[in-house]
Amino acid sequence: MTDVRPLGPESLTWKYFGDWRALLLATWAGSMQNMHPELGAGVAEHSRFFEERWERLFRSLYPIGGVVYDGPRAAETARAVRGYHDTITGVDGSGRPYHALNPGTFYWAHATFFVLTMHVAEYFGGGLTDAQRRQLFDEHVRWYALYGVSMKPVPATWEEFQAYWERMCADVLEDNAPTRQVLDVGAVVRPPVLRLLPAPVWAAARIPLARLTVWMTVGMYPQAVRDRLGYAWTPRDERRLRALGHLVHQGWRLVPHERRYHPRARAGWRRERGRLPLDAPVVHTPPRNLPPADRRHLPQHYLPGS
Repeated sequence: MTDVRPLGPESLTWKYFGDWRALLLATWAGSMQNMHPELGAGVAEHSRFFEERWERLFRSLYPIGGVVYDGPRAAETARAVRGYHDTITGVDGSGRPYHALNPGTFYWAHATFFVLTMHVAEYFGGGLTDAQRRQLFDEHVRWYALYGVSMKPVPATWEEFQAYWERMCADVLEDNAPTRQVLDVGAVVRPPVLRLLPAPVWAAARIPLARLTVWMTVGMYPQAVRDRLGYAWTPRDERRLRALGHLVHQGWRLVPHERRYHPRARAGWRRERGRLPLDAPVVHTPPRNLPPADRRHLPQHYLPGS
């Protein structure tokens, strides 16, 4: 839909979606997405995410973030993102056909990004009012419309979205291998941002960091998902998570505004504030995040300059 007005700096989505704190929810988002039967099948059969976890995560942030932060070019970015899903189709191990662009499947992925944005604000950003949640809901509809796919699965109101989310978590999502692989973070290699950290230090820190990541993820799951995956969560856990979130929120206020954001989001803020020309080229992922050379020809990959 080329006549949809892209989101801008007045939106709450701009404030929270491209914030680096969203990386604290990466395991939550990946597992919630993969629990969808069609989406999980597509990841299992068409992706090498688990062989290049950090590279895939960090390069995906550029086009996905661009649908929010690219201003007049956001619709073009959205069409490119939609195109990466054209060939992701097949039949899963239970004989169920899937396609990444099936309306319900594609919208589920977007719904998790919307809820992730709310979680960043709720847990690590000081909280939201009911009016702000409704505003974010309205913004996520505009954001989704840029993809130019069917709007049929999109709930009409915030109340209908809440019912949709509960139904999906209770009746549709499933425990599957791709979800468990996302949650298996204990053996994840050192992330690029910590490349200067000595290997022995990372080896010692990896396990407690993995436990903290999974614990935060479980805390943000709906109860139906915890039950499906066999996790427990207590009132004491909830208090500790909220206290951790408060500490993150207070500390984050000391970070300069532009440094709080992913490079694609940061460029959007800079254009809007006159620090970059409005027609400045969009920011692309650095070469270190590109797919393996033998897979760069595949149409599902974002590859700058292709």
